[in-house]
Amino acid sequence: MRPSFFGRFSNDLGIDLGTANTLVYAKGRGILIQEPSVVAINIRNGQVIAVGSDARAMIGKTPPHIQVTRPLQRGIIADFEVSEKMLKYFIDKIHRDSSALIPRPRVVIGVPLDITEVERKAVGDAATSAGARKVYIVEEPVAAAVGIGLPISDPVGNMVVDFGGGTTEIAVISLNGVVTAKSIPIAGDELNRNIIQYARDVFNMLLGERVAEEVKIAAGSAMPLSERIEVPLRGRDLLSGLPHEIMVNDGQIREALSRSIKTIMDHIKSILEITPPELVADIYRRGIVITGGGALLRGIDRAITEGTGLPVRVAEDPLTAVARGAGMLLENPSLLEDVTLPSTDRMS
Repeated sequence: MRPSFFGRFSNDLGIDLGTANTLVYAKGRGILIQEPSVVAINIRNGQVIAVGSDARAMIGKTPPHIQVTRPLQRGIIADFEVSEKMLKYFIDKIHRDSSALIPRPRVVIGVPLDITEVERKAVGDAATSAGARKVYIVEEPVAAAVGIGLPISDPVGNMVVDFGGGTTEIAVISLNGVVTAKSIPIAGDELNRNIIQYARDVFNMLLGERVAEEVKIAAGSAMPLSERIEVPLRGRDLLSGLPHEIMVNDGQIREALSRSIKTIMDHIKSILEITPPELVADIYRRGIVITGGGALLRGIDRAITEGTGLPVRVAEDPLTAVARGAGMLLENPSLLEDVTLPSTDRMS
């Protein structure tokens, strides 16, 4: 894995290709892209109109000929062509100010634990078509663990819960490998749907996805808060069909989220139950680390501690952990070699 002479000068990238957000870490430069995984396309001519935040602002507001799509579902590429265009946009954006002589980058991409060979190949092909010279595929919890500085090469148990947008990845890692793990489709997007369903059932209101996410960020919590939070809930009254606004508090939003939070905790406990006892002893001493955007939910660490009896901490800057870890792996070739998933199609 010795890089070529010119390869030493390429802008190698670590990418967290997430359902909700895509983050890109450039070697030696840090996080340069942190944008929603959303693309707006003119379906009349196939032209990309907007990517990232600009496209996300169009959700629910477009005429029929403009389609706003999220090309990844539960961390998996659902629309290959659009994913390729999105990746190419982000890679080109980083290289825009660089010399034309700089070679194409090597790219490390984080993927969900239960990704299939076909899905893994789709990720690699999309990145290659978008301009990558060589692609390395790494499991997200492993990349997150590297990004937050856990000693994954040591014979100790490291438990990571990567609470993303499409999936929550729960993994126990030791000696550069995943010992026990589970990927569940209950994460940030599901919490948004919980709020939408709660508003429909309790208030007879129809909410948009963006409004639900804004309410989750403003008032969402997993445990009771010391100070009450109230936020407006704006949507369409299902009885009158007219716009409507009511005030809701953190207790009501917590009630909406409670079933999903409990399900996540149940899965964490189920992984602990099948983890070798020596590693469980390490985890009891070292605790669980939460990464991903969902780690920002108020009180999620306390809720998991209460549910498992284990110490839990939220990683510093949890949203960027996977991208930072992917980027750091580029600077550690031997570790990258150890943790890279087998390629289904050897890329040069």
